Amino acid sequence: MKPFLLAAAVLLATPALARAESTTITMRELPLRGERVLAAGSAPRFDMVGLHWRGSGSVEFRTRSFEKHWSSWEPAAPEVEDGPDHPLQPDWHLGNPYWTGASDAIAYRVRGSVTSLRAYFLWSPVDALPPRTLSIAGSPRIIPRASWGADESIRRAPPRYAASLQFALVHHTAGTNSYTAAESAAIVRGIEVYHVKGNGWNDIGYNFLVDRYGQIFEGRYGGVDKNVIGAHAEGFNTGSSGVAVLGTYNDAAPPSAALNALAKLLAWRLDIAHVDPLSTVTVMSGGNPRFLVGVPVFLRAIAGHRDTGFTDCPGNALYAKLATLAAQASATGLPKLYSPSAAGAPGGLVTFRGRLSASLPWTVTVTDPSGAVVATGSGEGTDVYWTWDASQAPQARYAWTISAGGSVTPATGFVGTAPVALALKSAAARPGTISPDGDGVADKAVVSYTLSTSATVTATLKSADGRQLSTLFQQQVRPGAHSFTFSAAGIADGRYDIVLNATDGKTTVSAVVHVIVDRTVSAFSVTPTVFSPNGDGRFDSISLAFQLARPAHVRVDVKQSSRLVASVVAADDAAGPQALTWDGTTPSGRARDGSYAAVVTAVSSIGTTTHVLPFRVDTSPPRLRALSFRRLLFRVSEPAQITLIVNGRRYRQSVGGGLFSFHVGSRVRRVAISAQDVAGNVSRTLRFP
Repeated sequence: MKPFLLAAAVLLATPALARAESTTITMRELPLRGERVLAAGSAPRFDMVGLHWRGSGSVEFRTRSFEKHWSSWEPAAPEVEDGPDHPLQPDWHLGNPYWTGASDAIAYRVRGSVTSLRAYFLWSPVDALPPRTLSIAGSPRIIPRASWGADESIRRAPPRYAASLQFALVHHTAGTNSYTAAESAAIVRGIEVYHVKGNGWNDIGYNFLVDRYGQIFEGRYGGVDKNVIGAHAEGFNTGSSGVAVLGTYNDAAPPSAALNALAKLLAWRLDIAHVDPLSTVTVMSGGNPRFLVGVPVFLRAIAGHRDTGFTDCPGNALYAKLATLAAQASATGLPKLYSPSAAGAPGGLVTFRGRLSASLPWTVTVTDPSGAVVATGSGEGTDVYWTWDASQAPQARYAWTISAGGSVTPATGFVGTAPVALALKSAAARPGTISPDGDGVADKAVVSYTLSTSATVTATLKSADGRQLSTLFQQQVRPGAHSFTFSAAGIADGRYDIVLNATDGKTTVSAVVHVIVDRTVSAFSVTPTVFSPNGDGRFDSISLAFQLARPAHVRVDVKQSSRLVASVVAADDAAGPQALTWDGTTPSGRARDGSYAAVVTAVSSIGTTTHVLPFRVDTSPPRLRALSFRRLLFRVSEPAQITLIVNGRRYRQSVGGGLFSFHVGSRVRRVAISAQDVAGNVSRTLRFP
């Protein structure tokens, strides 16, 4: 099938050029059939445009300048990103923003299946004065965000940082190469607004941008010397720095000014991370259409965007320069320290390693949390290798530095962890009131707590007036969540405190858990546990019985999933045995079939105690089915007592739900069979013949 081809033009209003206060963006839905013209004044002028589309097809466009000259056709190449920078509508393809210069019309055509198309028109004014540049910690001259006019109010989220920087990815922005040095800042501002307001990303996607004149712009917010996670390469944003050259470099060779600035920038940024520009790295993909999550990908330290996904970026001409760029970056700013590391931890041996680009004297320095030097090692050569015997070093977080003179960027890091302060948290008893009378209802409490570090824990039982009654246990306990059971065996009714003390030999911390022992209610029972309040005279009610050890105000309720169904009684009762019945009556009628709970709540001089027992309402008779009267083969829907009469002789048998059969040893002439469940519900009688 031939691809669908559509061409259309959208004419925009052309007000006189004027310096705008800020970059503006306007979205227009574009018709996919026939030629359309937007009415004058319905859309602003633009100098940058980006297209979004749905479908498996592709889009091309061209624009008309204020001088009425049409540009060449350009593909709306899609951008990619990942992480929390999700596009507003993830089923859309997000085209790159193209700098067009002052324009008033756009023509577009689609190939293949495109179901929706929209254009984002940006007007990014050009500054009259060149932006200010800064040099940060030996960096090349960089134009900071404040100088190129970043709109900090539109950032959607604070920056995220990777633990380390492993490699750099080179991009091109895929816009025009015909821009002036004065227009570069406006292009960067337009890209920022398009990425945030058009694509819905958190901030501009690139970490740095370089123009054809060698100007370097700070990209995503968070610090040029920090490992800021960008949104420039799906699955490979974490641990990378994304650098984009303004323009399109598929066929056009990147200018030498841009290449020189790119080499200086990469040399400085990788030097901070102590990455050799000529090295390689294996990176686990975060997931994209080319590399699934967890796939190891072999990359150069200075790689192209196309190495990580299905894209032509950064264009054939720029991609061909990457090896030369890596060599130039490697030779810039020498000498350098590569791949510094520390392996081990205090309490054992800690080995420091690194590699220098030239033979130099080097020193490893270790300091404690107060800043005092606790160990040093030194040597000379290209290989840094020294082991600190930290077997006697107390637990702490130690800082280390590998240095090789003032001309080498030192490496820093940490080994060990700061001691964890002893803490005893989240102490609680569930339930808080127990009744250890042996009926299995609320007769034990589970006491739980969390310990921050290893310690000796002692649990002591005390009376309400503070007298120590007994030591429940004393033992060494590891960090984490712990629990033990308190059964109150031999303990009289009353209020008690379980005191937890934890000590590590230097510090002692405590927690108190309150527990009530209350045997006011005992011997609680519900009989039967399944009943059928349908008025047939069989199991129409349940009996509730319990013993009161002392006078109390008693409530007996029926609940279903914590919802009150019926209040059976509420009264002040004397000590002694108690008994009552419930016939299934509720304020709305008879209780429906289902699971319920009988709840006895007693308020006495000790406190409040609650006992709960489950039961079930079942008014539905068993469903009995004859599969073969001749063979006495049947099926019943639930466990039941079966009554079978064969040839005038009666048989009884208890069966579970499902298939069952009888063996009577004689020829079957007449049969009558019925089933009764545990609630007394009786099925209809099946007869043969």
